[in-house]
Amino acid sequence: MGGSGTDWIVLAVAGAACAGAGWLGVALVRARRLYRQAIGERGWLLERERESAASAAVDAERARIAAELHDIVSHNVSLMVVQAGAAREVLATMPAEAAAAMGAVEAAGRDTMTELRHLLGLLAPAADGSEEPAAADFTPQPSLSRLSPLIDRFSFAGLPVEVRISGEPRPLPGGIDVTAYRIVQEALTNALKHGDGVTAEVTVRYADHYLRVEVLNSGPSVLSGAPAKPRRTDGAGRGLLGLRERVAVYGGDLDARRRLGGGFRVRARIPLDRP
Repeated sequence: MGGSGTDWIVLAVAGAACAGAGWLGVALVRARRLYRQAIGERGWLLERERESAASAAVDAERARIAAELHDIVSHNVSLMVVQAGAAREVLATMPAEAAAAMGAVEAAGRDTMTELRHLLGLLAPAADGSEEPAAADFTPQPSLSRLSPLIDRFSFAGLPVEVRISGEPRPLPGGIDVTAYRIVQEALTNALKHGDGVTAEVTVRYADHYLRVEVLNSGPSVLSGAPAKPRRTDGAGRGLLGLRERVAVYGGDLDARRRLGGGFRVRARIPLDRP
């Protein structure tokens, strides 16, 4: 009896051990299955995040290219339209002035083609298959240091512009420099397109911690009751909207509004010490 009892206990223990081992095996298999499932779901989520990031990057690049094209084409084509109209009006009576105006149209067209080639060169690889086009094919990037030729083009097109620089001019980060130049370009282009015999003032202030750019143009006062010349809406606000987004990238703000005293004001403030 004692031997049989001992055998029974041994068999019971062995059976329990086998059952425990079986349960542990099932649990291990289940844990492995859940682990593989979790890894698969995590990979799917990571793939979705990559796709979303790629889509956002594409959208941002499209917006950047659209803004650059708007700045290039709108500015130069506006100058060409104004100069061509002036040439047509004086063609019979003042041929020398008409020739000068047509020369300005040609120059604006060449500037447009040069800037477009520059932009397309950044978007497409070089002819030899390399990623970087030859540096010699590039024209200098727009910059506040090149403001004088821009102002001269507007003055020749019939928009007198007064420029005021305050503070000590100094080199700026490339993106901020281009953005500041585009603000002046867009504001003066709109003044030329929508104004009628207006004048403009450009103020650039180099402060210790920020850059301020302001463009004012004259016009009839909203308080005098004189009707203001209607502003066209075919893309007129798109350029300023794009500039507002560019300025926001650098932590700044841009305000554009009609002035109570007459005309329009565009004002931007961009921090220079933002990390």
